[in-house]
Amino acid sequence: MEQRKYDRSLSINSRAYLVWQGLYLAVDLGGTNFRVCSIQLHGDTTFSLTQSKVAIPKELMTAKTAQELFSFLAKQIEKFLKTHHNDHFEAHHERRKAMSPSESFGDEDLFQLGFTFSFPVHQIGINKGTLIRWTKGFDIEDAVGKDVCELLQKEIDALHLPVKVAALVNDTVGTLMARSYTSPGKTGTLLGAIFGTGTNGAYVERLDRVTKMATLSGSTDYDKSTGHMIVNTEWGSFDNQMSVLPNTPYDISLDSESVNPGIQMFEKRVSGMFLGEVLRRALLALVQKKECQLFKDENSSSNDIHSTTTIADDSMLYKQWGIDTSFLSVVHQDTSSGYRITRQALARDLGVDAASTEDAEAVKILVAAIGKRSARLSAVAIAAVILSTGNMDDSSEGNIAKGEEMEVDEEKVIDIGVDGSLVEYYPGFEEYIREALREIEGIGEKGEKRVRIGIAKDGSGVGAALIALVAGSTEKPGS
Repeated sequence: MEQRKYDRSLSINSRAYLVWQGLYLAVDLGGTNFRVCSIQLHGDTTFSLTQSKVAIPKELMTAKTAQELFSFLAKQIEKFLKTHHNDHFEAHHERRKAMSPSESFGDEDLFQLGFTFSFPVHQIGINKGTLIRWTKGFDIEDAVGKDVCELLQKEIDALHLPVKVAALVNDTVGTLMARSYTSPGKTGTLLGAIFGTGTNGAYVERLDRVTKMATLSGSTDYDKSTGHMIVNTEWGSFDNQMSVLPNTPYDISLDSESVNPGIQMFEKRVSGMFLGEVLRRALLALVQKKECQLFKDENSSSNDIHSTTTIADDSMLYKQWGIDTSFLSVVHQDTSSGYRITRQALARDLGVDAASTEDAEAVKILVAAIGKRSARLSAVAIAAVILSTGNMDDSSEGNIAKGEEMEVDEEKVIDIGVDGSLVEYYPGFEEYIREALREIEGIGEKGEKRVRIGIAKDGSGVGAALIALVAGSTEKPGS
Protein backbone atom coordinates (compact mmCIF):
# COMPACT_ATOMS: atom_id res chain seq x y z
CA MET A 1 0.00 0.00 0.00
CA GLU A 2 1.18 3.49 -0.78
CA GLN A 3 2.16 6.35 1.49
CA ARG A 4 3.29 4.32 4.46
CA LYS A 5 4.26 6.35 7.50
CA TYR A 6 6.60 4.85 10.07
CA ASP A 7 6.27 5.41 13.79
CA ARG A 8 10.01 5.07 14.19
CA SER A 9 10.16 5.54 17.94
CA LEU A 10 7.84 2.66 18.74
CA SER A 11 9.07 -0.90 18.90
CA ILE A 12 7.06 -3.82 20.17
CA ASN A 13 8.39 -5.86 23.08
CA SER A 14 5.91 -8.73 23.30
CA ARG A 15 3.21 -7.61 25.75
CA ALA A 16 5.52 -6.30 28.47
CA TYR A 17 3.44 -3.15 28.85
CA LEU A 18 0.68 -5.19 30.51
CA VAL A 19 2.35 -4.41 33.84
CA TRP A 20 2.48 -0.66 33.25
CA GLN A 21 0.54 1.57 35.58
CA GLY A 22 -0.08 5.26 36.16
CA LEU A 23 -2.27 8.25 35.34
CA TYR A 24 -1.87 9.80 31.90
CA LEU A 25 -3.63 12.32 29.72
CA ALA A 26 -4.69 11.81 26.13
CA VAL A 27 -6.36 14.05 23.59
CA ASP A 28 -7.90 12.90 20.34
CA LEU A 29 -8.40 15.03 17.26
CA GLY A 30 -9.67 12.46 14.81
CA GLY A 31 -12.71 13.94 13.12
CA THR A 32 -15.48 16.33 13.96
CA ASN A 33 -15.02 15.99 17.75
CA PHE A 34 -12.15 16.70 20.14
CA ARG A 35 -11.80 14.41 23.13
CA VAL A 36 -9.81 14.94 26.32
CA CYS A 37 -9.31 12.03 28.72
CA SER A 38 -7.33 10.89 31.70
CA ILE A 39 -6.55 7.20 31.90
CA GLN A 40 -5.56 5.27 34.99
CA LEU A 41 -3.73 2.13 33.89
CA HIS A 42 -4.07 -0.60 36.51
CA GLY A 43 -1.37 -2.88 35.07
CA ASP A 44 -3.62 -5.94 34.69
CA THR A 45 -5.19 -5.30 31.24
CA THR A 46 -7.78 -3.03 32.88
CA PHE A 47 -8.05 0.74 33.10
CA SER A 48 -10.30 3.54 34.32
CA LEU A 49 -11.13 6.41 32.01
CA THR A 50 -12.54 9.90 32.55
CA GLN A 51 -13.31 11.95 29.47
CA SER A 52 -15.00 14.93 27.93
CA LYS A 53 -15.89 15.53 24.30
CA VAL A 54 -16.69 18.68 22.38
CA ALA A 55 -17.62 19.28 18.75
CA ILE A 56 -15.11 21.21 16.66
CA PRO A 57 -16.80 24.40 15.46
CA LYS A 58 -17.16 24.31 11.68
CA GLU A 59 -15.36 27.62 11.26
CA LEU A 60 -12.27 26.24 13.04
CA MET A 61 -12.06 23.28 10.65
CA THR A 62 -11.28 25.76 7.89
CA ALA A 63 -9.66 28.53 9.95
CA LYS A 64 -7.14 30.89 8.43
CA THR A 65 -4.44 30.11 11.00
CA ALA A 66 -3.35 27.02 12.89
CA GLN A 67 -3.26 29.06 16.09
CA GLU A 68 -7.06 29.43 16.04
CA LEU A 69 -7.63 25.68 16.11
CA PHE A 70 -4.85 24.73 18.52
CA SER A 71 -5.75 27.52 20.96
CA PHE A 72 -9.26 26.07 21.09
CA LEU A 73 -7.82 22.60 21.78
CA ALA A 74 -5.60 23.86 24.61
CA LYS A 75 -8.56 25.62 26.23
CA GLN A 76 -10.48 22.32 26.25
CA ILE A 77 -7.54 20.68 28.06
CA GLU A 78 -7.60 23.51 30.60
CA LYS A 79 -11.33 23.02 31.21
CA PHE A 80 -10.84 19.29 31.66
CA LEU A 81 -8.05 19.72 34.20
CA LYS A 82 -10.05 22.25 36.21
CA THR A 83 -13.06 19.91 36.24
CA HIS A 84 -11.43 16.52 36.87
CA HIS A 85 -7.93 17.21 38.27
CA ASN A 86 -8.32 20.57 39.94
CA ASP A 87 -6.09 19.72 42.93
CA HIS A 88 -3.11 19.05 40.68
CA PHE A 89 -3.99 22.04 38.51
CA GLU A 90 -4.18 24.47 41.44
CA ALA A 91 -1.05 23.04 43.12
CA HIS A 92 0.87 23.59 39.89
CA HIS A 93 -0.22 27.22 39.72
CA GLU A 94 0.64 27.86 43.37
CA ARG A 95 4.10 26.35 42.90
CA ARG A 96 4.58 28.37 39.72
CA LYS A 97 3.96 31.60 41.65
CA ALA A 98 6.64 30.65 44.20
CA MET A 99 9.29 29.67 41.65
CA SER A 100 12.20 31.90 40.73
CA PRO A 101 12.66 32.83 37.05
CA SER A 102 15.58 30.41 36.77
CA GLU A 103 13.56 27.41 37.97
CA SER A 104 11.54 25.13 35.71
CA PHE A 105 9.29 22.12 36.10
CA GLY A 106 10.62 18.60 35.65
CA ASP A 107 8.69 16.01 33.69
CA GLU A 108 7.67 14.34 36.95
CA ASP A 109 5.65 17.47 37.78
CA LEU A 110 3.74 17.41 34.50
CA PHE A 111 1.00 15.28 33.05
CA GLN A 112 2.44 13.23 30.18
CA LEU A 113 0.03 13.62 27.28
CA GLY A 114 -0.49 11.41 24.26
CA PHE A 115 -1.75 13.41 21.29
CA THR A 116 -3.86 11.30 18.96
CA PHE A 117 -3.79 13.17 15.66
CA SER A 118 -5.51 11.19 12.95
CA PHE A 119 -4.28 12.97 9.85
CA PRO A 120 -1.31 12.19 7.59
CA VAL A 121 1.92 13.41 9.16
CA HIS A 122 5.62 12.95 8.57
CA GLN A 123 6.66 11.70 11.98
CA ILE A 124 10.30 12.34 12.83
CA GLY A 125 10.22 11.60 16.55
CA ILE A 126 8.04 10.32 19.36
CA ASN A 127 6.55 13.80 19.81
CA LYS A 128 7.45 15.48 16.54
CA GLY A 129 5.54 15.32 13.29
CA THR A 130 4.75 17.72 10.47
CA LEU A 131 1.31 17.77 8.88
CA ILE A 132 1.29 16.48 5.30
CA ARG A 133 -2.32 17.35 4.49
CA TRP A 134 -5.73 17.60 6.06
CA THR A 135 -8.58 15.11 5.55
CA LYS A 136 -12.12 14.62 6.95
CA GLY A 137 -13.31 18.11 6.06
CA PHE A 138 -10.44 20.06 7.68
CA ASP A 139 -8.62 22.59 5.52
CA ILE A 140 -6.22 24.92 7.36
CA GLU A 141 -3.42 25.67 4.94
CA ASP A 142 -1.36 27.50 7.57
CA ALA A 143 -0.84 24.25 9.52
CA VAL A 144 0.51 22.17 6.61
CA GLY A 145 4.23 21.49 7.00
CA LYS A 146 4.27 22.48 10.69
CA ASP A 147 4.96 20.31 13.74
CA VAL A 148 1.52 19.66 15.23
CA CYS A 149 2.95 18.76 18.67
CA GLU A 150 4.79 22.06 18.78
CA LEU A 151 1.62 23.91 17.77
CA LEU A 152 -0.32 22.30 20.63
CA GLN A 153 2.49 22.65 23.20
CA LYS A 154 2.80 26.36 22.40
CA GLU A 155 -0.87 26.95 23.21
CA ILE A 156 -0.67 24.74 26.33
CA ASP A 157 2.31 26.75 27.57
CA ALA A 158 0.48 29.99 26.86
CA LEU A 159 -2.16 28.87 29.37
CA HIS A 160 0.53 27.70 31.86
CA LEU A 161 -0.88 24.17 32.01
CA PRO A 162 1.02 21.34 33.76
CA VAL A 163 1.10 19.26 30.60
CA LYS A 164 3.82 17.95 28.31
CA VAL A 165 2.97 16.62 24.85
CA ALA A 166 4.97 13.42 25.21
CA ALA A 167 3.85 11.44 22.19
CA LEU A 168 2.26 11.96 18.80
CA VAL A 169 -0.09 9.08 18.09
CA ASN A 170 -2.10 8.08 15.07
CA ASP A 171 -5.47 6.69 16.17
CA THR A 172 -4.73 3.38 14.48
CA VAL A 173 -1.47 3.01 16.41
CA GLY A 174 -3.42 3.84 19.57
CA THR A 175 -6.00 1.22 18.68
CA LEU A 176 -3.25 -1.34 18.11
CA MET A 177 -1.66 -0.57 21.49
CA ALA A 178 -4.98 -0.52 23.35
CA ARG A 179 -6.05 -3.85 21.87
CA SER A 180 -2.68 -5.35 22.76
CA TYR A 181 -3.16 -4.16 26.35
CA THR A 182 -6.70 -5.56 26.69
CA SER A 183 -6.62 -8.56 24.32
CA PRO A 184 -7.70 -11.83 25.96
CA GLY A 185 -5.51 -14.06 23.82
CA LYS A 186 -2.00 -15.46 24.02
CA THR A 187 -0.84 -13.86 20.79
CA GLY A 188 0.01 -10.21 20.28
CA THR A 189 -2.20 -7.97 18.20
CA LEU A 190 -1.20 -7.73 14.53
CA LEU A 191 -3.33 -4.83 13.33
CA GLY A 192 -5.18 -1.83 14.72
CA ALA A 193 -7.78 -0.46 12.29
CA ILE A 194 -10.29 2.37 12.28
CA PHE A 195 -13.59 2.10 10.45
CA GLY A 196 -15.49 5.21 11.50
CA THR A 197 -15.54 8.81 10.27
CA GLY A 198 -12.34 7.88 8.44
CA THR A 199 -10.41 4.66 7.90
CA ASN A 200 -6.79 3.65 8.38
CA GLY A 201 -4.68 0.83 9.76
CA ALA A 202 -1.40 0.32 11.61
CA TYR A 203 0.27 -3.05 11.99
CA VAL A 204 3.32 -4.79 13.41
CA GLU A 205 5.99 -5.44 10.78
CA ARG A 206 9.31 -7.23 10.95
CA LEU A 207 12.05 -4.62 11.11
CA ASP A 208 14.10 -6.28 8.37
CA ARG A 209 11.21 -5.66 5.96
CA VAL A 210 11.08 -1.92 6.68
CA THR A 211 13.69 -1.18 4.04
CA LYS A 212 12.92 2.53 4.11
CA MET A 213 14.83 2.87 7.39
CA ALA A 214 18.16 2.21 5.69
CA THR A 215 17.57 5.08 3.24
CA LEU A 216 16.49 7.76 5.72
CA SER A 217 18.91 10.60 6.21
CA GLY A 218 19.41 12.33 9.55
CA SER A 219 18.52 10.74 12.86
CA THR A 220 17.55 7.09 12.68
CA ASP A 221 18.04 6.31 16.35
CA TYR A 222 15.46 3.69 17.22
CA ASP A 223 15.25 0.47 19.21
CA LYS A 224 16.26 -2.50 17.06
CA SER A 225 16.22 -5.06 19.87
CA THR A 226 12.64 -6.27 19.38
CA GLY A 227 12.98 -6.83 15.64
CA HIS A 228 9.60 -5.24 14.97
CA MET A 229 8.18 -1.82 14.14
CA ILE A 230 4.70 -0.34 13.87
CA VAL A 231 3.82 0.77 10.36
CA ASN A 232 1.03 3.30 9.85
CA THR A 233 -0.26 2.48 6.37
CA GLU A 234 -2.44 5.55 5.67
CA TRP A 235 -4.55 3.16 3.60
CA GLY A 236 -7.25 5.80 3.18
CA SER A 237 -5.18 6.95 0.20
CA PHE A 238 -4.81 3.49 -1.31
CA ASP A 239 -5.24 3.53 -5.09
CA ASN A 240 -5.70 7.28 -5.51
CA GLN A 241 -4.95 6.66 -9.18
CA MET A 242 -8.11 4.50 -9.33
CA SER A 243 -6.53 1.42 -10.90
CA VAL A 244 -8.61 -1.17 -9.06
CA LEU A 245 -11.14 0.53 -6.77
CA PRO A 246 -14.82 0.36 -7.78
CA ASN A 247 -16.19 3.59 -9.19
CA THR A 248 -19.65 5.00 -9.87
CA PRO A 249 -20.93 8.39 -11.09
CA TYR A 250 -21.84 9.13 -7.45
CA ASP A 251 -18.29 8.45 -6.25
CA ILE A 252 -16.92 10.66 -9.02
CA SER A 253 -19.17 13.64 -8.26
CA LEU A 254 -18.61 13.29 -4.51
CA ASP A 255 -14.85 13.37 -5.01
CA SER A 256 -14.86 16.31 -7.43
CA GLU A 257 -16.88 18.44 -4.99
CA SER A 258 -14.91 17.43 -1.88
CA VAL A 259 -12.24 19.57 -0.19
CA ASN A 260 -9.53 17.14 -1.36
CA PRO A 261 -10.36 15.85 -4.85
CA GLY A 262 -8.23 12.96 -6.04
CA ILE A 263 -7.07 12.14 -2.49
CA GLN A 264 -8.27 9.52 0.05
CA MET A 265 -10.08 7.57 -2.65
CA PHE A 266 -10.24 4.36 -0.60
CA GLU A 267 -11.56 6.26 2.40
CA LYS A 268 -14.27 7.91 0.28
CA ARG A 269 -15.69 4.45 -0.46
CA VAL A 270 -15.35 3.02 3.05
CA SER A 271 -15.66 5.55 5.85
CA GLY A 272 -18.74 6.80 7.61
CA MET A 273 -18.14 10.39 6.63
CA PHE A 274 -18.89 9.60 2.98
CA LEU A 275 -21.46 6.76 2.89
CA GLY A 276 -24.43 9.04 3.48
CA GLU A 277 -23.28 11.37 0.72
CA VAL A 278 -22.88 8.49 -1.74
CA LEU A 279 -26.47 7.47 -0.96
CA ARG A 280 -27.76 11.04 -1.28
CA ARG A 281 -26.23 11.45 -4.71
CA ALA A 282 -27.59 8.10 -5.90
CA LEU A 283 -31.10 8.92 -4.66
CA LEU A 284 -31.02 12.41 -6.14
CA ALA A 285 -29.92 11.06 -9.53
CA LEU A 286 -32.89 8.66 -9.53
CA VAL A 287 -35.34 11.38 -8.48
CA GLN A 288 -34.10 13.65 -11.28
CA LYS A 289 -34.60 10.95 -13.92
CA LYS A 290 -38.02 11.45 -15.52
CA GLU A 291 -38.38 7.77 -16.33
CA CYS A 292 -37.66 6.72 -12.75
CA GLN A 293 -40.68 6.51 -10.44
CA LEU A 294 -38.85 6.94 -7.12
CA PHE A 295 -40.85 9.24 -4.80
CA LYS A 296 -43.26 10.12 -7.64
CA ASP A 297 -46.66 8.73 -6.65
CA GLU A 298 -48.75 11.72 -7.67
CA ASN A 299 -52.06 9.89 -7.45
CA SER A 300 -53.25 8.30 -4.23
CA SER A 301 -54.57 5.30 -6.17
CA SER A 302 -51.01 4.24 -7.04
CA ASN A 303 -49.69 4.63 -3.49
CA ASP A 304 -50.08 1.75 -1.03
CA ILE A 305 -50.84 4.16 1.84
CA HIS A 306 -53.40 6.02 -0.31
CA SER A 307 -51.62 9.35 -0.37
CA THR A 308 -49.31 11.26 -2.67
CA THR A 309 -45.56 11.36 -2.25
CA THR A 310 -43.95 14.77 -1.85
CA ILE A 311 -40.40 15.97 -1.31
CA ALA A 312 -40.01 19.15 0.75
CA ASP A 313 -38.37 22.06 -1.03
CA ASP A 314 -35.77 22.27 1.74
CA SER A 315 -35.19 18.51 1.83
CA MET A 316 -31.72 17.38 2.90
CA LEU A 317 -31.77 15.34 -0.29
CA TYR A 318 -30.82 18.56 -2.10
CA LYS A 319 -28.00 19.55 0.28
CA GLN A 320 -24.41 18.29 0.19
CA TRP A 321 -23.69 16.05 3.20
CA GLY A 322 -27.43 16.09 3.90
CA ILE A 323 -27.63 12.39 4.84
CA ASP A 324 -25.81 11.09 7.88
CA THR A 325 -24.53 7.52 7.97
CA SER A 326 -26.84 6.84 10.92
CA PHE A 327 -29.69 7.00 8.38
CA LEU A 328 -28.15 4.06 6.54
CA SER A 329 -27.92 2.07 9.78
CA VAL A 330 -31.64 2.61 10.49
CA VAL A 331 -32.66 1.59 6.98
CA HIS A 332 -30.27 -1.36 6.76
CA GLN A 333 -31.73 -3.12 9.80
CA ASP A 334 -35.37 -2.33 9.05
CA THR A 335 -37.47 -5.51 9.00
CA SER A 336 -40.78 -3.84 9.84
CA SER A 337 -43.94 -4.53 7.86
CA GLY A 338 -44.00 -2.45 4.69
CA TYR A 339 -40.65 -0.96 5.72
CA ARG A 340 -42.54 1.37 8.03
CA ILE A 341 -39.37 2.43 9.88
CA THR A 342 -37.63 3.36 6.63
CA ARG A 343 -40.62 5.43 5.51
CA GLN A 344 -40.65 7.22 8.85
CA ALA A 345 -36.93 7.96 8.50
CA LEU A 346 -37.48 9.30 4.98
CA ALA A 347 -40.14 11.69 6.28
CA ARG A 348 -38.22 12.73 9.39
CA ASP A 349 -34.71 13.08 7.94
CA LEU A 350 -35.28 13.86 4.26
CA GLY A 351 -38.69 15.48 4.13
CA VAL A 352 -40.06 12.74 1.85
CA ASP A 353 -43.69 12.35 2.92
CA ALA A 354 -45.90 9.36 2.14
CA ALA A 355 -43.17 7.28 0.49
CA SER A 356 -44.55 4.00 -0.80
CA THR A 357 -43.38 0.54 0.19
CA GLU A 358 -41.71 0.28 -3.21
CA ASP A 359 -39.87 3.56 -2.56
CA ALA A 360 -38.66 2.28 0.81
CA GLU A 361 -37.58 -1.02 -0.72
CA ALA A 362 -35.56 0.80 -3.40
CA VAL A 363 -33.83 2.92 -0.73
CA LYS A 364 -33.09 -0.19 1.29
CA ILE A 365 -31.48 -1.91 -1.72
CA LEU A 366 -29.22 1.09 -2.31
CA VAL A 367 -28.29 1.28 1.37
CA ALA A 368 -27.41 -2.42 1.46
CA ALA A 369 -25.16 -2.07 -1.58
CA ILE A 370 -23.30 0.95 -0.18
CA GLY A 371 -22.84 -0.55 3.30
CA LYS A 372 -21.78 -3.96 2.00
CA ARG A 373 -19.28 -2.40 -0.41
CA SER A 374 -17.73 -0.48 2.47
CA ALA A 375 -17.34 -3.61 4.59
CA ARG A 376 -15.95 -5.73 1.77
CA LEU A 377 -13.36 -3.10 0.89
CA SER A 378 -12.46 -2.99 4.59
CA ALA A 379 -11.84 -6.74 4.39
CA VAL A 380 -9.45 -6.18 1.49
CA ALA A 381 -7.30 -3.89 3.63
CA ILE A 382 -7.30 -6.34 6.56
CA ALA A 383 -6.47 -9.27 4.30
CA ALA A 384 -3.62 -7.36 2.64
CA VAL A 385 -1.91 -6.91 6.01
CA ILE A 386 -2.49 -10.52 7.07
CA LEU A 387 -1.13 -11.94 3.84
CA SER A 388 1.74 -9.47 3.42
CA THR A 389 3.08 -10.23 6.90
CA GLY A 390 2.95 -13.97 6.29
CA ASN A 391 0.57 -14.66 9.14
CA MET A 392 -1.36 -17.20 7.07
CA ASP A 393 1.82 -19.18 6.37
CA ASP A 394 1.63 -22.31 8.47
CA SER A 395 3.28 -25.28 6.82
CA SER A 396 3.12 -27.38 9.99
CA GLU A 397 -0.68 -27.42 9.85
CA GLY A 398 -1.06 -27.98 6.12
CA ASN A 399 -2.74 -25.52 3.81
CA ILE A 400 -5.27 -24.14 6.26
CA ALA A 401 -6.43 -21.58 3.71
CA LYS A 402 -7.99 -24.26 1.51
CA GLY A 403 -10.35 -25.78 3.99
CA GLU A 404 -8.90 -28.75 5.87
CA GLU A 405 -10.85 -29.54 9.04
CA MET A 406 -9.04 -28.35 12.15
CA GLU A 407 -9.74 -26.50 15.35
CA VAL A 408 -8.20 -23.08 15.70
CA ASP A 409 -5.15 -23.24 17.96
CA GLU A 410 -5.19 -20.26 20.35
CA GLU A 411 -1.53 -19.67 19.54
CA LYS A 412 -2.39 -19.40 15.83
CA VAL A 413 -5.08 -16.76 16.30
CA ILE A 414 -4.52 -13.54 14.34
CA ASP A 415 -5.72 -10.75 16.60
CA ILE A 416 -7.15 -7.59 15.01
CA GLY A 417 -8.16 -4.55 17.07
CA VAL A 418 -10.80 -2.29 15.55
CA ASP A 419 -12.53 0.92 16.54
CA GLY A 420 -14.98 3.32 14.94
CA SER A 421 -18.71 3.82 14.57
CA LEU A 422 -19.06 1.71 11.42
CA VAL A 423 -17.51 -1.47 12.75
CA GLU A 424 -19.15 -1.03 16.14
CA TYR A 425 -22.66 0.06 15.20
CA TYR A 426 -23.39 -0.52 11.50
CA PRO A 427 -25.61 -3.62 11.23
CA GLY A 428 -23.76 -6.69 9.95
CA PHE A 429 -20.52 -4.82 9.20
CA GLU A 430 -18.20 -7.40 10.77
CA GLU A 431 -20.06 -10.32 9.18
CA TYR A 432 -19.72 -8.69 5.75
CA ILE A 433 -15.99 -8.36 6.45
CA ARG A 434 -15.78 -12.03 7.38
CA GLU A 435 -17.79 -13.07 4.34
CA ALA A 436 -15.27 -11.29 2.13
CA LEU A 437 -12.28 -12.75 3.99
CA ARG A 438 -13.62 -16.24 3.27
CA GLU A 439 -13.62 -15.42 -0.43
CA ILE A 440 -10.04 -14.11 -0.57
CA GLU A 441 -7.43 -16.47 -1.96
CA GLY A 442 -4.86 -17.30 0.67
CA ILE A 443 -7.31 -16.94 3.56
CA GLY A 444 -10.46 -18.92 2.78
CA GLU A 445 -12.98 -20.35 5.24
CA LYS A 446 -10.47 -21.91 7.63
CA GLY A 447 -8.15 -18.92 7.53
CA GLU A 448 -11.03 -16.57 8.35
CA LYS A 449 -11.72 -18.60 11.51
CA ARG A 450 -8.22 -17.80 12.74
CA VAL A 451 -8.94 -14.08 12.57
CA ARG A 452 -10.21 -12.65 15.86
CA ILE A 453 -11.68 -9.17 15.51
CA GLY A 454 -12.13 -7.28 18.77
CA ILE A 455 -13.36 -3.79 19.54
CA ALA A 456 -10.56 -1.71 21.06
CA LYS A 457 -12.89 0.62 22.91
CA ASP A 458 -11.31 3.98 23.70
CA GLY A 459 -8.31 2.99 21.60
CA SER A 460 -7.34 6.53 20.81
CA GLY A 461 -7.34 7.37 24.51
CA VAL A 462 -5.91 4.26 26.16
CA GLY A 463 -3.45 3.67 23.31
CA ALA A 464 -2.24 7.25 23.46
CA ALA A 465 -1.77 6.91 27.23
CA LEU A 466 0.29 3.74 26.74
CA ILE A 467 2.50 5.45 24.20
CA ALA A 468 2.90 8.50 26.45
CA LEU A 469 4.04 6.05 29.12
CA VAL A 470 6.56 4.53 26.70
CA ALA A 471 7.82 7.97 25.76
CA GLY A 472 8.27 8.98 29.37
CA SER A 473 10.05 5.76 30.34
CA THR A 474 12.45 5.79 27.39
CA GLU A 475 13.61 9.28 28.31
CA LYS A 476 14.66 8.15 31.79
CA PRO A 477 18.27 7.01 32.30
CA GLY A 478 18.66 3.25 32.41
CA SER A 479 15.18 2.56 31.04
